[in-house]
Amino acid sequence: MYAIVQTGGKQYKVSPGEVIKVEKLPGEVGDELEIKDVRMVMQEGEVHVGTPLLENALVKVKIVEHGKGKKVTVMKKKRRKGYKVKRGHRQPYTAVEIKTIEV
Repeated sequence: MYAIVQTGGKQYKVSPGEVIKVEKLPGEVGDELEIKDVRMVMQEGEVHVGTPLLENALVKVKIVEHGKGKKVTVMKKKRRKGYKVKRGHRQPYTAVEIKTIEV
C-alpha cells in the first residue's frame, strides 16, 4: 500500500512505517498530524486517483525531528570589476514517520 501526497509544494510517494523529510511543518517533535492533500492511493491492487485530490483520504504522520539540510553555496562575480558575493543557505525540514493511510 502506498499513497502520493502533496505538502510544501512537492509530491511524495509514501508507505506506512517510512520516514521522509518534507518542508518544515508547524508542530513539536512527537506531534501527530494529518495530511489531507492525497493525490492517489494504491491499495491491494486497487488504484484510487483523485481529480486532483481524493475527497475522504488522509495520511496520518508523526513528527520525528526538525532540522536543517545541507548548505547550498551561491557565488556571484563580475570579472574585472572587483565584485564578488558568497552566500549560503540551509533549508529547514521536518522528518515525519508515516503512520497510516486511510481511504
